[in-house]
Amino acid sequence: MDEPEISVVIPAYNEEGNIFFLYKKLSNVLKSLNKKYEIIFVDDGSKDRSLEVLKKIKDKALKIIVFRRNFGQTAALDAGFKHSKGKIIIAMDADLQNDPEDIPRLISKLKKGYDCVSGWRYKRKDSLIKKFFSFKAKIIRKLIAKDNVHDSGCTLKAYRKKCFENLTLYGEMHRFIPLILSIKGFKVGELKVRHHYRRLGKTKYGPLRVFRGFLDLLVVKFWMQYSTRPIHLFGGLGIMSGLSGLIIGLYLLYIKFILQQGIANRPLLMLSVLLVILGVQFIMFGFLADIMIKLYYEKTTNYSIKEIL
Repeated sequence: MDEPEISVVIPAYNEEGNIFFLYKKLSNVLKSLNKKYEIIFVDDGSKDRSLEVLKKIKDKALKIIVFRRNFGQTAALDAGFKHSKGKIIIAMDADLQNDPEDIPRLISKLKKGYDCVSGWRYKRKDSLIKKFFSFKAKIIRKLIAKDNVHDSGCTLKAYRKKCFENLTLYGEMHRFIPLILSIKGFKVGELKVRHHYRRLGKTKYGPLRVFRGFLDLLVVKFWMQYSTRPIHLFGGLGIMSGLSGLIIGLYLLYIKFILQQGIANRPLLMLSVLLVILGVQFIMFGFLADIMIKLYYEKTTNYSIKEIL
């Protein structure tokens, strides 16, 4: 059987009111492309009738992945990507806020030499609090990781299948996929897409996602700069900490033997000892991290080959 050319991955959690309408609109758009396609819904442990609605849809192009419980959007997307067979993979939300009619435009831009095209909800139809947190997150991403994508949180994106070779997502890292791909050397583009108000169901967004996303951003930043040389980070911190402790210790020795003053009750003495101990520990962490990184790269590579001529 011929493999599909396009795979659409949709994570769904408690979206019983939206799923069927999304499927109908999406299937009409995909049929108009005259390409073989598959639609993959990932039921992320829904507690409503979402799975029942999906099972009632009779379509050979439909694939349903059912999680035992709610594992989150990143896990759902990762499962969908790994079970996709299409050369082009489209990711989108199940809440009808993403518009399937933007898919042909995403694919068209992808074929202009891009590996990933990220949707940009330039007229976003969300609450002010969601827009505020997204704006703050965008500033943090730009400052920490030099991420220039306008709307990394938009799920609607188009990818080439090769983007997900040796790529495993976890935590809240689905919003950093364009950044991770850019780090790996893939060409990432953007496209303005439509965004609609949520009419049915409840949003799954919460302020805690901002903090979890920030921690995952730190992981991406670490992986981007120190994934092959963690000793440079931990060793650098260790040297700075140890040298600071030694300088304070020399100052205390000057006070003790030159100025003939007591130092036993001085807080600086405890600080000096603490900084030296922390310095040694940081360097040891660096050695251990370096060993683990070497073991990791024995099973994979730290580079990506575009082509062999």
